[in-house]
Amino acid sequence: MMTAVHGTNLKLIMTFITELKRRNVIRVAILYLVSSWVLLQLTDVLSSLLPVPGWAGSLVVMLLILGFVPALLFAWVYEMTPEGLKREKDVDRTQSITGVSAHKINTLITVLLVIAIVGLVTDRLIPEQETASVNDTDQATSTNEATSQPLTADDALASIAVLPFDDLSPDQDQRYFTDGISEELLNVLVRVDGLRVASRTSAFTFRGKNLDIPEIARELGVATVLEGSVRKDGNRIRITAQLIDGVSDRHLWSQNYDRDLVDIFKIQDEIANAIVDSLKDKLGIKSADKIVNVVAATDNLDAYELFLKAQAMFQARQNLPTSVELFTRATELDPGFARAWAGLASTLAVFDDWIVDDIDHKPLARAAAQRALELDPDLSMPYAVLANLGLKSDTDMLTVADMLNGYDTAIEKDPKNATAWLWRGILHNQTGFAQRALADMAQCLRVDPEYLNCSQHLAATYLLLGEADKAVALYEETLGHSFHSMDEPFITEYLQRGQVATALLIADVKSWNSQAPVGEVIKALENPDADHSEGLRRFERWAEETGNTLESVAFVLLAFQQYDRLASLDGRTDIRFVMWHPMAKEFRQTSAFKRFVTALGLTDYWRETSYPPQCRAVGKDDFTCD
Repeated sequence: MMTAVHGTNLKLIMTFITELKRRNVIRVAILYLVSSWVLLQLTDVLSSLLPVPGWAGSLVVMLLILGFVPALLFAWVYEMTPEGLKREKDVDRTQSITGVSAHKINTLITVLLVIAIVGLVTDRLIPEQETASVNDTDQATSTNEATSQPLTADDALASIAVLPFDDLSPDQDQRYFTDGISEELLNVLVRVDGLRVASRTSAFTFRGKNLDIPEIARELGVATVLEGSVRKDGNRIRITAQLIDGVSDRHLWSQNYDRDLVDIFKIQDEIANAIVDSLKDKLGIKSADKIVNVVAATDNLDAYELFLKAQAMFQARQNLPTSVELFTRATELDPGFARAWAGLASTLAVFDDWIVDDIDHKPLARAAAQRALELDPDLSMPYAVLANLGLKSDTDMLTVADMLNGYDTAIEKDPKNATAWLWRGILHNQTGFAQRALADMAQCLRVDPEYLNCSQHLAATYLLLGEADKAVALYEETLGHSFHSMDEPFITEYLQRGQVATALLIADVKSWNSQAPVGEVIKALENPDADHSEGLRRFERWAEETGNTLESVAFVLLAFQQYDRLASLDGRTDIRFVMWHPMAKEFRQTSAFKRFVTALGLTDYWRETSYPPQCRAVGKDDFTCD
């Protein structure tokens, strides 16, 4: 009896399977699975190019799974006939064309399988110089020498530029985050011996420019370019990275990373190691080891995001009060976040040069820099900050030698710290040694060719050395970027060239475009021997009405020959930037100038070393300057 039942059940099963075949249900199942795989691969490619949410891929998978059973039921219930789609029970078996449909389904399955196989071969088997893939096995500002000179065979092999990653987030509001990812990758890659990494500022100038990769590589003097995109959606992130040959424009390596945001430093580690592997194999970095254990700057993701936002503002010298606030919040969230303390110190150190308020930021900057060094003595920037504060300090002033030693330490810690080169060059200018300053400014631009502040200070240094045409040409290159740092020396230069309107505009910019009577400054500079007391009174009224002081626009006091007032100012005044320029020639020949430079500690430095070219000793304790 049991044997008969089993036989009946087996017969029913075989009949059911036969009916499945006849109705093409099994073929539809195979077609559904193959087409689903192809669709998932297409989704993966398109999601790296289009601004879709990071969960889009998961949604497609879920929909495909949910649709599998309904597709089979549909194939069971309905049949395709010459008259169209009909329910299977309504079809005359003698008129059925299921055999023809089966042939079409088989053909479609074959086509999709060919597409799938080609995709696998392209992704896995083609040599790496065409398109290489790595298994998905699953830090900001680095600078290195970048040059626009043509590549040589030896110099170009092991070199890379990291372009700013594109923001593909739904609201397009994560640029600070994408920039941060790019910078962290720079910080990682610069550790590789034998690998030259183009500076952040140089590489980031190509943001939004419609240039092909070979042209960018040629401009930056590198052999390879890393580009990519970041799409952040809630706590999920997708990073797409591509390493491209700078000559042939061919992909050397590419990969997508879909992770929870807490894995961000691990992702940076993976991308950097994949790049190093590719460069080792193809570009001659034979001795490079894998980069392992990328140390997270902080375990607090909120602090890290605040740091990235604040760093972006500092680098652009924009919204410095907000930058200070964000850096401060980052250090509050993670008191052990050394780079956030260094960023806070850097912003506070330049604050008084860019924004006028009633707060003395020097002690705050010093405390932040010292805290950063307590947490990480190998950081470079805090040493530069502490040295930079020396001439600005009104208590416990560092000597000039101390400041130079501080800059030397910062450069030793990171020879690619362009700001340290710039600040040391500025100090050389302030001590009267323009030729030394020239060397440091030039090195600053070799490290970071797009550093506008360095360009303007270099232009001013050319003025000191008598190379006026070169100075003006370089200065005017920076004006197109609406950047103003070292402008005052060019007021008198343009007056000498008969370009009064340009001199007026510069004076207006340096008095904050606040409707100051800058015409009176021009009159005073053009006719220094005339009586300009009324012009000075106009400026005094302007200062009173606008809440400013003439001490905050020291070049005005210089124009009106208010030398005693200048000598009473401490080292924060911007007169220190122009006291060796032609516009300060009369000032340098006064006792007020001697009091001023003595208060800055310059005379002690000169006696210990040597006087600058434009000064000379008079007796044992006196000197004179041209």
